[in-house]
Order: sequence, then structure tokens, then C-alpha cells
Amino acid sequence: MDSKVVHLKVNYETIDQFKRFLENGLEELSMLEDLQGNLIEDNAQSPFYGVYEEGKLVARISLYPLVAEYDHYFEPPIDYLELWKLEVLPGYKGRGYGSKLVRFAQSLGKPIKTNVRFGAHDFFTKLGFQPVKYDPMRDRGENPYVWIPEGVQVELT
Repeated sequence: MDSKVVHLKVNYETIDQFKRFLENGLEELSMLEDLQGNLIEDNAQSPFYGVYEEGKLVARISLYPLVAEYDHYFEPPIDYLELWKLEVLPGYKGRGYGSKLVRFAQSLGKPIKTNVRFGAHDFFTKLGFQPVKYDPMRDRGENPYVWIPEGVQVELT
């Protein structure tokens, strides 16, 4: 697998590619509304990243930067990334695309917070994520996990 992670443009071509994920996945993972809400041709601030195989988008992720002012997970508060909606198309799972996307996010060198879906615990813990103690006021039914890069000195709240 010699594919690489690419920054996805917010444009009509990407919308068409995202529709394949909507057809094959859960509605809440669609990202189609997120993309349409940010539709500015070739937007350099796109939070979307993907992996292509033979010209077809087969895996994608969204990474949203959050500033320390809104941090409720780390002490002291720190800028971090929120990883959302990691998805690999059926027929492409088990080929390392999901891990490639997460490792790409980790290569950015910031702490990462995500909400682990049922059945994905092992996937994220193998990539160095750890569960956060659940806080019903902060987490509101989510299942937060975090990854802290080596050398970053923070504690979990």
C-alpha cells in the first residue's frame, strides 16, 4: 500500500466522492453536510483528509483544530486536534487506510481527542490512544479517547 494521505479540497468533486460514503456507512459519519457547509472552491482550511486508491477516495477523516481556550480535556489547557468521522469504504477495510489516517494526524504533533465508536477501542488503543474518565457534563454521552504526543507535558482532566 503506497497510497498517501492528502488534504481534501472543499469543492463539488469532493462532495460527489463523499456521497459514496453516505451510501455505505452510517448517516452520522457522512460528513456531506459538513462539506457542503464549508463549500468554498479549493478552500485551504479544509478539515478533511483522505486516501485514494486508483483515483478513488477510499478512506477519509476530519481533523478540527481546537484552541486551548475551549480545551476541557488537558491540564494545562492546550491547543489540540479533534478527530472526527474516520471511515473506510467497504472492500477497503483491513488494508491499513484507517491507521494511515490516524498516524498522519499524529504526525502533526498536537494532542488528539476523538470519540471512539463501539467496536473501535482496540484500533485506537493500538495507536496509543487512552480513554478519558467520563464526565457526564463535559462528554454528554460521547466516549472520549486522547492521544498525547511524546514530549508534550499535560495531564488529563
